[in-house]
Amino acid sequence: MPQPPYKPLDAMVYPRFEGIRTFMRLPHLTDLAGVDLAVVGVPFDTGGTYRVGARFGPSGIRNESLLLRPYNPELKVNLFDHLSAVDYGDLPVTPGYLPESHAQITEAAGPLFDAGVTPIFLGGDHSVSLPLLRALTKRSGPVGLIHFDAHNDLWHSYFGGKDTHGTPFRRAVEEGLLDVSRSIQVGIRGSLYGPEDSSITEELGLDLITGPDMHRMGVPAVLERIRARAGTGPLYLSFDIDFLDPVYAPGTGTPEVGGATGVQALELLRGLAGLNFVAYDLVEVMPPYDSAGVTSLLAANLVYEMMSLAAVLKRG
Repeated sequence: MPQPPYKPLDAMVYPRFEGIRTFMRLPHLTDLAGVDLAVVGVPFDTGGTYRVGARFGPSGIRNESLLLRPYNPELKVNLFDHLSAVDYGDLPVTPGYLPESHAQITEAAGPLFDAGVTPIFLGGDHSVSLPLLRALTKRSGPVGLIHFDAHNDLWHSYFGGKDTHGTPFRRAVEEGLLDVSRSIQVGIRGSLYGPEDSSITEELGLDLITGPDMHRMGVPAVLERIRARAGTGPLYLSFDIDFLDPVYAPGTGTPEVGGATGVQALELLRGLAGLNFVAYDLVEVMPPYDSAGVTSLLAANLVYEMMSLAAVLKRG
């Protein structure tokens, strides 16, 4: 079988501290010919409503990806036996201007989907999921959403504004971007403004596993429920780093106690092998609040697991 053309630098030739800081030291290319998977930065955080700094998330995640190696022993797959992968760089944004930046993101993401590439987007705040879904569904039609988060991001508005990092999936439902019958939110937790807020997910037609329920059920039962919901159609995986407890991921914008451990997050992603993911994002990493780099390190490993899912799917 011919080897895919693009893979990381050889660590036996170039030590891991050498080279330009791309994800896993993959080649930085924007020519998508021969590319299966692209890691893509979306350094935008004007949608943040509390802490900001997620514009530095892509660079932080790339910096902590240097020790990642090509073989995933848990999924028994060598990524670059099956994937030709590149770091595409960052999509253009205009800081301070949310509608304009969302339009830029949608337009700039389009060529990735036109080329049949599986992208993994590095946020950025969670508002970027909306323009990315707009770009994807222009080509695919509505997709199922597998969403790991502390918050449902289904708020109608915030201070009268309809687009923040707390509203992307409300807009996605309203615009018909999601197949809600195949969508599920996992890990939702924390205090609310009132009892009515706890039913938003189900009222809009998505399934819900709250954070406390996730801990009571355990990882195998959560995976069974996700897989039953997902079906066989195209899926978008969105992972907010605040799905994790702030003990494991302090560098984020709206931390909530009672979240997942790093081990649980890795097991959950690995347990999704074989599902039909056509795009992924990992958002809300904030290096300014992450003094030891632990959040960015964990995020880089979660992106690696997403790459592994893509390799398993391509291997068949």
